[in-house]
Amino acid sequence: MLSETDSVLLDEERRRASHQAIRASVEADVNARLQSESAQLEPAESSELVKVAHELKHQAVQEAVETERELRQGRTMARISQVLTYVFYLIYGVIGLQFYLRLVGARASNGFAQFIANLSWPLLAPFERIVETPSYGKSQLQLSYLFALFVYLLLHYAINGAFRLVAHRRVTV
Repeated sequence: MLSETDSVLLDEERRRASHQAIRASVEADVNARLQSESAQLEPAESSELVKVAHELKHQAVQEAVETERELRQGRTMARISQVLTYVFYLIYGVIGLQFYLRLVGARASNGFAQFIANLSWPLLAPFERIVETPSYGKSQLQLSYLFALFVYLLLHYAINGAFRLVAHRRVTV
């Protein structure tokens, strides 16, 4: 004797099997009908279908070409952005070294201190004497150099932002 749970499970299994059989029958009927109707296309419909298919293919190829061009442009902009980031890091390093050398009171007659001073002068000249420089003996706290670092950082972000705008792929719907 079957329990009520077993009876419900068997009934559910019969319903599922019946549903699958009906579904398969409907799918077979729809597929047969589609095949018969597609075989009965008139020549005008057939040429129109070929024309639409050709246009869709052409459109897909054009989109692929444009996407590839945009990707190439994006890669180029990314590479330029990487090079500029490297240049800005060099600028930050030179300014940071000059700031540190002034802070610790490095001797101006030292070759390395002279090299860094000569290298950083074109970068720091526009910012010289913007603010007073507190000093203690030979040590100097070059606040204008910190200001220069901040300005170069803003310039760096602005340039990279411009490259992102140019390299950003346009999406059309």
